[in-house]
Amino acid sequence: MSHFQLESDVNGLLKMTDPLDFKRPSSCRERMNGENSIVESINCSVNRSMNRSTSLKSTPFKASKTESFKTPNKSKQTPGKSKLTPMRGDRHIPNRSTSLIEQAMDLMQIEGNNRESEQVSSASQEQYEQMLREHGTGVEAQSRILSFRGRVPVNLEGASGSMQAIYSNNRSVSTKKQRRFIPDTPERILDAPEIVDDYYLNCLDWSSQNWMAVALGGFVYLWHATSGEIIQLMEMEQPEDYVSSLNFTQDGSYLAVGTSRAEVQIWDVNSKKRVRNMLGHAERIPSLAWNEFILSSGCRNGAIHQHDVRVARHQIAAMNGHTQEVCGLRWTRDGRTLASGGNDNLVLVWSWPQASSSPILTLNEHQAAVKALAWCPWQSSLLTSGGGTNDRTIRFWNCHSGTLLNTVDAQSQVSGLIWSEEYKELISAHGFAHNNLVIWKYPSMTKVADLKGHTNRLLHLALSPDGTTVVSAAADETLRLWKCFDVDPKKKKSSTEEESRSKGSRPQLASHTLLR
Repeated sequence: MSHFQLESDVNGLLKMTDPLDFKRPSSCRERMNGENSIVESINCSVNRSMNRSTSLKSTPFKASKTESFKTPNKSKQTPGKSKLTPMRGDRHIPNRSTSLIEQAMDLMQIEGNNRESEQVSSASQEQYEQMLREHGTGVEAQSRILSFRGRVPVNLEGASGSMQAIYSNNRSVSTKKQRRFIPDTPERILDAPEIVDDYYLNCLDWSSQNWMAVALGGFVYLWHATSGEIIQLMEMEQPEDYVSSLNFTQDGSYLAVGTSRAEVQIWDVNSKKRVRNMLGHAERIPSLAWNEFILSSGCRNGAIHQHDVRVARHQIAAMNGHTQEVCGLRWTRDGRTLASGGNDNLVLVWSWPQASSSPILTLNEHQAAVKALAWCPWQSSLLTSGGGTNDRTIRFWNCHSGTLLNTVDAQSQVSGLIWSEEYKELISAHGFAHNNLVIWKYPSMTKVADLKGHTNRLLHLALSPDGTTVVSAAADETLRLWKCFDVDPKKKKSSTEEESRSKGSRPQLASHTLLR
């Protein structure tokens, strides 16, 4: 009987129609929560697919051989229902051959490994960045390696000069060049009463000894720019006569004076005495220019005379090329070429000392009188000329070939031109209609500054011996000094030291050996 009782218990255990009663331990349930969730999701998907396939078949579902359970030594089915109950998610034990349990377990393991690797990688990254900072490589966290403005490492002690240059602080340098400061107001204003308002005259000059000469009607006054001393040098004998031109020698010891009486007088600046009076012209003399001991004078009738002040018969040449008043004369620095401008709208270029009655160049592009002339100090063949009211242009000439290089519309009458060798600039004085001074950058000829202050047309222009200050004389009876070419203090100090060394190494010429 015990044998049959055991067999009955075994058959009861093998029945799958009733739910299992045993309960798992709580610890087991907790461990299996993660796996059950994945298995249940897989079972649900499998049950849905199988239910859909069962509904499509005409015959009911029959269990396969592997899924039928028989009692030992029995050919009949176990008592109970003849058909298997439909599979449900909460009672179905999945078929391991069709389930993806291994893949699910792999996914669970990979996810866990990823969490661990993220923690390890974050820790190793922090350790790597800390190592970079401690070893002084200069690469900071979250910084770009290829950066034009990044910080460079601090120079190590005892590094060589080349390494010090490499590991120097790379400061950002602006590509835009800063413009120098130019005051737009005059540094000083002097009164010039009774100055002759005549465009063709040249009644202002500034010597190398810092004396400024200005002609006011029939008087000539000297003003020392350093001490402020004012001296009346001369006075015309007749009240209707006036001074028409002034020009200092290169050393500043003598002043040539042209008058309305067709005279050329030479005055000693130091002794304040006239040393010579030269005749020969038929009309007033509006222009003068020194070339060592040769003095050139331009006449109202268009004639140009060359005077050798060392000899009694002073007139050594006469140049006849202009048909009207010669209002501009300029020598080159080497003294080999003379440029003349006249009221006949011509610019003539003369060769010296092979003087002849005809010029080597005739430049006829201007449409008005040419008074303003200036030779470029660093390019001996470059001549600049400015036209009058009907022309209003500044022209640049190559006097080797006679080619017109450039033309600038000044929009005003041009009465004076001066080059600045320090800054490679050109300053121009203008009459009607703007009555101003303009500083131009060469060779682009862009405006650097526009200096205004005169209330009437500008007549004359002169440069200080140090090249920093320009004085302008206008019909408003004022002289205005403009500090427009101030030298950099560092350059000024170095140039002063070089000049003092050169003066100490060579003998000085006597200051009164020019005239006999």
